[in-house]
Amino acid sequence: MRAITITQESEPIQLIDLEKPEISKDECLVKLSASALNRRDQWIREGMYPGIEFGTVLGSDGCGVVEEGPDEWVGKEVIVNPNVDWGDDAEVQSSAYSVLGMPTNGTLAEYIKVPSHRLHEKPAHLSAEEAAALPLAGLTAFRATVKKGASNTGKKVLVTGAGGGVSQFAIAFANASGAEVYVTSGSEDKIEKVKNLGVIDGFNYRDEKWFKGASKVGGFDTIVDSAGGNQLNNYLKIIKPGGRIVMYGSTTGHPEKVDVFRLFWSQAHIMGSTMGSDDEFTEMLEWVDKHNIKPTVDKVYNAEDYIGAFNRFKEPDSFGKIVIKF
Repeated sequence: MRAITITQESEPIQLIDLEKPEISKDECLVKLSASALNRRDQWIREGMYPGIEFGTVLGSDGCGVVEEGPDEWVGKEVIVNPNVDWGDDAEVQSSAYSVLGMPTNGTLAEYIKVPSHRLHEKPAHLSAEEAAALPLAGLTAFRATVKKGASNTGKKVLVTGAGGGVSQFAIAFANASGAEVYVTSGSEDKIEKVKNLGVIDGFNYRDEKWFKGASKVGGFDTIVDSAGGNQLNNYLKIIKPGGRIVMYGSTTGHPEKVDVFRLFWSQAHIMGSTMGSDDEFTEMLEWVDKHNIKPTVDKVYNAEDYIGAFNRFKEPDSFGKIVIKF
């Protein structure tokens, strides 16, 4: 089978031939039709991810058809829950937790073997490419926005970095909850695009005083953020008293300082979030079905053009999830 692995070559990601996996009891062999990339795949390519094990098949998201396994699964079109060993505590992952694609072989291959309890039937209203884009980004956004961010009717929610896959799911879940949704982006074009997804307005963070315009909406109950860095102090200026700042990433690094006085005086909550439990994955899929949520797919690439797919992360006009078809 063809698979995209991480290597020690000058170009670390390579499309190679591997033996098709053999399954044991209670496992399923899934023939993958589409897989989606995540930022972590690119970070692994760049050597910026902890615990890289060369030879691992990359990819956390996939949709396909079960070829072998328990009778009740064979022939079904499924998506794969990428969680590995979340553990029994719903609030936090276990010390053994990981995600498919490092160190466990992932979805950027023609086949994957997984325990049958990792599978869910594909939402009927989604294409294979859309369903492949759902698992990791959808779960991350659902936990951050709905479970930790408490997005709900009448709440004002700010989602930062409007062009990314997780942020667009956060927009979708916040809209589905009945909240008023706003965004930040460094691109006016992307702000206009997300208005078609139900966003009320956006603020360009390249303007150093963007938070002044944002403050005119009356403050935010929830801010869902992947950037971190020095923007944290701007978030503290526009969060409502007792509001929630939920951070699931830190693409701009650590803040140089934190306005602690504003933090404690506002009674604000700064909350960390990553991925989500298996129960939350099931609940996320229920929301996707109930509210007819569809991922935004940026581009679909054939497996042979995998380098182009990975390089798409570097292009400023990328918008939504990048999908590879096998």
